[in-house]
Amino acid sequence: MLRPVAHVTAEQLAHGQRALVQDLAWASLSGAFSGGVILVAFALTLGATPLQVGLLAAIPFLAQASQLPATLLVERVRLRRRIGVLTITAARVVVLAMAVLPFVPGGYALAALIAAQVLIATFNAVGGCAINSWLHQLIPHEGLGSFFSRRLFFGTALACVGTLAAGQLVDSAPKGDPMYAYAAAFAIAGVAGFISSWHLGRAPEPAMPAGGPDGGVLERLRRPFTHPNFRRLLIFLAAWTIASNFTAPFLTVYLIEQRSYAVGTVTSLWVTSQVSNALTLYLWGRLSDRLSNKGVLAVALPVHFTCVLALVFVDGVSDAQWQLGLLYAIHFVMGIATGGIVLATGNLGLKLAPHGQGTVYLAAIGLASAVAGGIAPLLAGALAQAFQASELSAVVRWQSPGQWKEVGIFSFAHWEFLFAISAMLGLYVIHALYRIEEGQEVSERQVVQAFVLEARRSLNNLSSAALPGLFPFERLNERRKWWRAERRRMQEPPRWPEQRGFDRRQGT
Repeated sequence: MLRPVAHVTAEQLAHGQRALVQDLAWASLSGAFSGGVILVAFALTLGATPLQVGLLAAIPFLAQASQLPATLLVERVRLRRRIGVLTITAARVVVLAMAVLPFVPGGYALAALIAAQVLIATFNAVGGCAINSWLHQLIPHEGLGSFFSRRLFFGTALACVGTLAAGQLVDSAPKGDPMYAYAAAFAIAGVAGFISSWHLGRAPEPAMPAGGPDGGVLERLRRPFTHPNFRRLLIFLAAWTIASNFTAPFLTVYLIEQRSYAVGTVTSLWVTSQVSNALTLYLWGRLSDRLSNKGVLAVALPVHFTCVLALVFVDGVSDAQWQLGLLYAIHFVMGIATGGIVLATGNLGLKLAPHGQGTVYLAAIGLASAVAGGIAPLLAGALAQAFQASELSAVVRWQSPGQWKEVGIFSFAHWEFLFAISAMLGLYVIHALYRIEEGQEVSERQVVQAFVLEARRSLNNLSSAALPGLFPFERLNERRKWWRAERRRMQEPPRWPEQRGFDRRQGT
């Protein structure tokens, strides 16, 4: 049962890819009812502090350290599908058991929630180590972008439906007693997780190849960190994990506590981000296959961090409806950027890991994410607790005899400090990206143009009315070159008419 095969046929591969798409779809539904917004809202209902919220966000990353012993287990047992399916299913058993937590008395519920998250994250990390190595060998590299974009699309679609349903479930509960709603959400998550495990077990597993060059265990584990280009990838991924996890775990807390939105409104904002993510995943996937993952990241990362910085200035809008509209716009654009980032970072790890050594190299990515992702939310939670009663403002003051006026430039407090820090860290993330060598270098302008062309083609397939012509970037570039040539000509010293005539005769 769940044993590898010597050779995977084209028909088995196609069947396995369909099963893996359904696996992620049901896993995303499970996560929607037991993680993300629902998990944070439940923790806040139990009285969690910012530091405890940071701990809940750090646990999945800290658990990635278990990928190192999991690597040894995979190399020794060499049954990746069996290890992956059994450990992931064990995590879903714990998710189902969380349905009793809302009825645990006193302060024990929060401690039990943290313990349950430790178990879930550890099982998922061990299973993820085996599954990553399995997919690294199973999926052809030339089709990574298309396959993972399709897989992420269906996963995102079910996550959106599940998150909206979970938010409505919690909001429709009797005031002051949402515990039955949370119990139902965790029970649904457990059942959806078991369906995901069943689909995961249907995908074929090719027999593991030899582990590459001879060497001891420590030598194999050390190899990814001594490979110059892969080490640069690890530094980039660690920097991205730190910068993104300064804000991602606390955005829900900011919306619920500081902006006083209901859980249903917060889930609708999250779904807005995920819908824009899903609508553009196919575009990002085609671009990563046709151009480069690095080019996709060079466009998506600045957009993401600009959206994070924009959260600092939401209070500058006085009208409450306009504030909410601005938050929807920020989430929509951020979702587009995040889709490209998630897809391209995952593809980069699979692409740059040497063939036949995927287990160790991908486990190194897990370790880098574990360290960075464990530090970031804990540090951010501690800072948020310290900044709870702090405010930073910048004003311009004008004073003259009989007249005094003060104009605020910006003002932010509490969670907004984290958004500003994350945006500043994004500058280093972009710097670290440019040090990676993927192969063919592609400019950001090419990626933007290709993205617009792909979007236009997709929309034209949905409507018989063609979109207006694209902005002529090349014509603009030619015009800029013409103006530069004219300026140089005007700066040259004047010449005699005879000389100019000679130039015309020579065609210069």
